[in-house]
Amino acid sequence: MKKLRVGVVGSGIGADHIAAYRALPDMYEVAALCDVDPARGKALAERCGITHFVIELEALFKFELDLIDICTPSSLHFAQACAALKAGFDMVVEKPVARSLAEMDVLEKLAAETGRKICPIFQYRFGHGFQKLRHLQKKGLAGQPLMATAETHWFRGPDYYAAAAWRGTWDGETGGCFTTHAIHIDDMLCEMFGAVASVHARTSRLVNGNQTEDLGIVSLAFQNGAMATSTATLGSRQQTSRLRFCFRDLVAESGLSPYNPGHDPWTFPNDDAQAAARVADALADFVALPERFVGQFYRLHEALTKGADLPVTLADARRSVELLTAIYYSSRTGEAVALPLKPGHPFYAGWLDAMKKGAWHG
Repeated sequence: MKKLRVGVVGSGIGADHIAAYRALPDMYEVAALCDVDPARGKALAERCGITHFVIELEALFKFELDLIDICTPSSLHFAQACAALKAGFDMVVEKPVARSLAEMDVLEKLAAETGRKICPIFQYRFGHGFQKLRHLQKKGLAGQPLMATAETHWFRGPDYYAAAAWRGTWDGETGGCFTTHAIHIDDMLCEMFGAVASVHARTSRLVNGNQTEDLGIVSLAFQNGAMATSTATLGSRQQTSRLRFCFRDLVAESGLSPYNPGHDPWTFPNDDAQAAARVADALADFVALPERFVGQFYRLHEALTKGADLPVTLADARRSVELLTAIYYSSRTGEAVALPLKPGHPFYAGWLDAMKKGAWHG
């Protein structure tokens, strides 16, 4: 088995990525770490036995690496991904990969021109509970998608924002609770129900009064006729995440763990005892692969070394950025937004400048 050498950029969420790579020692070696904070970065490198430490992204390019993993603040992802592509590296990039559909166009073109692969981070979809639902759907037990609800009800107070000056700002985070928190659960909604046809959103800054939204509700209509709501708040004193899917022949409910919405326990309640038995029988051959970051990197290794499909693709990242674009345009104007969005759309090149002006709908 080929061991891939990884360079990680950023010691915040990057520390979790490093732990995941280290959980797969036959597949990965974290050979280098980059961080603009030498004290924090060197301490993490020493703790994890990482040989090389640098403070500039370009310095990573001189090492013999198979993969660069970008774990920096959201506003830096696009530029750093472009630089790594041009330098000839495959990469992992934290969410959101870009700040606009126009930037996604650039990344997609660069990836095609360089022949390099980008695997965006959406680790929650690899939880065993969500994967069981995918298993049942592939076996034909779910039927037509009908309705779903998603809840991202977390707490973020003054201490959270004081820990990093870029948090709660448009320039630093590129968005609030829908960009940095609910983005994961919304990815799971779209993974299960498919392409979105229409979006209507209301957002506010009621909880913390920062630049970006920390409270909101999104109504989604899908091309297959299904509908869903996604609600997010950073003011919930009991932190929970929850997903509930209704199909014509199946109901699926997640647990309430705030940072593990894809994990077990998931339940598949059914009033029909025979149908419930068929679900139990269908789950008997479910194969439980690793979860979260470990699960994504486990699958990524197969993609990079054996030519399998990437576990998360640029198309997935584009879908996420398009949804964010629609959410912010709707929250700004009060309009329902039809998808897909074309280059002539007012927010195609980004939402930041308009959202900084305030005067939101909602």
